[in-house]
Amino acid sequence: MDIRPLLYIIGLMLLIMTCGMILPLLADLYLGNEDWRVFLVCVVLTSFFGGTLVLSNTGQPLKINTRQAFILTFISWIILPIFAALPFRFSTLDLNFTDSFFEAMSGLTTTGSTVITGLDYAPPGILLWRAILQWLGGIGIIIMALSILPFLQVGGMQIFRTELGESNDAMPKTMQLASSIGLVYVLLTIACAVMYMFAGMRTFDALAHALTTISTGGFSTYDASLGNFNSPAIDSVAIIFMMLGGMPFILFLKTMRGNARPLFTDSQVKWFVRIILAATLVTMLDLIFLNGMDLIEAFRKALFNVVSLITGTGYYNNDYGQWGSFVIALFFFLMVVGGCAGSTSCGIKIFRFQVFYAFIVLQLKKLIYPNGVFVAYYNGKPLPKDLPNAVMGFVFMYGLCFTILAIMLSFIGLDVMTSLSAAVATLSNAGPGLGQIVGPLGTYAPLPESAKWVLSFGMLLGRLEILTVMVMLHPNFWKP
Repeated sequence: MDIRPLLYIIGLMLLIMTCGMILPLLADLYLGNEDWRVFLVCVVLTSFFGGTLVLSNTGQPLKINTRQAFILTFISWIILPIFAALPFRFSTLDLNFTDSFFEAMSGLTTTGSTVITGLDYAPPGILLWRAILQWLGGIGIIIMALSILPFLQVGGMQIFRTELGESNDAMPKTMQLASSIGLVYVLLTIACAVMYMFAGMRTFDALAHALTTISTGGFSTYDASLGNFNSPAIDSVAIIFMMLGGMPFILFLKTMRGNARPLFTDSQVKWFVRIILAATLVTMLDLIFLNGMDLIEAFRKALFNVVSLITGTGYYNNDYGQWGSFVIALFFFLMVVGGCAGSTSCGIKIFRFQVFYAFIVLQLKKLIYPNGVFVAYYNGKPLPKDLPNAVMGFVFMYGLCFTILAIMLSFIGLDVMTSLSAAVATLSNAGPGLGQIVGPLGTYAPLPESAKWVLSFGMLLGRLEILTVMVMLHPNFWKP
């Protein structure tokens, strides 16, 4: 197998990351923080390795087959966090390599779990670097979900091939798609930053939070997240753009091209909105009758945290861990559900629940009418015959991986609540977990190093849709 095209693409990714490092370098230099030297060294190192890979493999055809695409997807999400961890390792935060890698993996996978405390006083370059990592990871996730996973037939993602046009290549029209998605992504980020400034954020905070809102990453510049501002206007801006980040970006492309109808008729978006409204309603009623909040405050806090959790953003404006067992159970479920396919969000994804629901309804009809002929539909189109099996296989693997992660964390010595919530939060790329340690007001810093490596692998599994990693463990994958 020719790995030169893979090395070339990884080199390009490292060079793109180098460009991202320049912004925190300039921020620290402008504000007089000594970490600018750290970023300068990291720029040199990353650009050296990236440039070497590009120059030594240039001129190679970029046509990539399915096996190469699997390997590229996995290796790139290992190598990039290693280089992304360098500023954390050598900055004034003085994190060890385990914590640095954990923070970098959390950033690039837009998980939002953090080991850093004292964000209110952290160096500005580091705060900006965390936000940039999530922004870069977010656009990478969208491109991967739209241009690679459907053609690798990962977990039922092949249903979205029709959105892009049929192709036998593993990476069809990736550059064209990347440029179009990039434009939409940049425009939404700018709009979000401007709205945050109008809502009362200072420029630096607005930029950092815009980068992590659109990417549904959730890294904040404050330990209290958006609760630091205690502003209904800021919460409203976050809700709008978290929801946009959780919707399929292919629909935004169609809207820009003059066809806005799919954005309002897509069944996945409808389910997404309905789940948010239903979860907000029951949470709001719980906060009013059991926690004594007034109507307006209950609606604001319920809607904000429901949207944050279902999109996997991980922002919080209140310690929802103190809202009672019902809300905790509901929020745990929302982290599992996740947002829409083709977005920056997390979890199993809503379309898989739709396919699962359609398949169950079909089986019930067959039991009632054994001689009837029925067809399952998704978004008004018949489901391919192999799609339900792919979706059920993914859901099974998700449950299996969650179980294994939770058991491993319990074996390491974590309590049940921390083990379960940390496992689902990282596998779903949702950020904070539940409980006193990894809950919204805590961090992952107190966890043993072995637990952090387990959770880092969980983030990788969740972001690569599990099967992308698992397929490489099969012996037949490596046979000629």
